[in-house]
Amino acid sequence: MADKVQEEIIEEFSMFDDWLDKYDYLIGLSESLPLIDPSHKNEQYIIEGCQSRVWVDARLEDGKIYYSADSDAIIVKGIVALLIRSLEGRTPQEILDTDLYFIERIGLKENLSPTRGNGVLATIKQMRLYALAFSAKQ
Repeated sequence: MADKVQEEIIEEFSMFDDWLDKYDYLIGLSESLPLIDPSHKNEQYIIEGCQSRVWVDARLEDGKIYYSADSDAIIVKGIVALLIRSLEGRTPQEILDTDLYFIERIGLKENLSPTRGNGVLATIKQMRLYALAFSAKQ
């Protein structure tokens, strides 16, 4: 089943022909990032394996997960905003079952440096670990 949010993201990125415009769009998306509580910008919430510093937190509300995050790199903030948009407001199991195919479809994978690509994977892994932890508690 096609994922409505991911299809919207793919549609948005299809409006741009070149990657400089897509990077500009990502920078704009960084402003939509639900910011992590400043007291959570510490080692407990930092994503290991990222070139830049990224912090992610999650909360369970009415059986659905909502994320907050921050980064010291503006493009990374935009990427994390896309990840959050794709995953939040879902149950832990839905998050664990979601294939984030939009990353490949918008060409993000091949337009990131290997270290930044690893950081994206590490962020997704952490978001799924939160889902797994909340799933175990239910």
